[in-house]
Amino acid sequence: MRYILSKRTPAGTRLLLVESGSRSLAEGIIPHLQSDWAESYEIDLITCYGGLPAGLPEHTRVFRVADYGSPEKRRELVAELRARDYAYLGMICSAESIMTKWKWLVALRVPAKVFIINENGDYFWMHRENAAILREFALVRMGLEGAGAIRTLGRLFAFPFTFLYLILYAFTAHAGRAFRLKFKS
Repeated sequence: MRYILSKRTPAGTRLLLVESGSRSLAEGIIPHLQSDWAESYEIDLITCYGGLPAGLPEHTRVFRVADYGSPEKRRELVAELRARDYAYLGMICSAESIMTKWKWLVALRVPAKVFIINENGDYFWMHRENAAILREFALVRMGLEGAGAIRTLGRLFAFPFTFLYLILYAFTAHAGRAFRLKFKS
């Protein structure tokens, strides 16, 4: 992840799109990218789906996460991505939990300027001037905004007590059973 502290335009010839949302989101953003500021960049794709999203040429380099299951393969993938001269990295961050670990692995390891694409097809840059937007986005995704925040924090607070109650209940039930079996005979 580079250029998080500046708005500087990176050097590079490629754009990496992480398809970590539904296929329709990628198909909606690709034409927009190709007709706007990213028209001169070759687009590569990281995905968990088969085939290509509509709008990408057949010669697009596709990285399928299923091919990189082992830690050694993941290191190879990161090394290959770092060597491919990416200027920008677009991550789909929709409300769907698809490829979450993969997109953050790639975002942290690939030296490119990151932009985040939401479920509406809108995107924003990941840099310090958008810190308020990033914070709000993260709070919404974690369920810590509005009335949901009280519920989430209440669950977080109640979890240790609930867990302790369940452990004590299980201990009591099993100890009582063992006691009855021992003294019944």
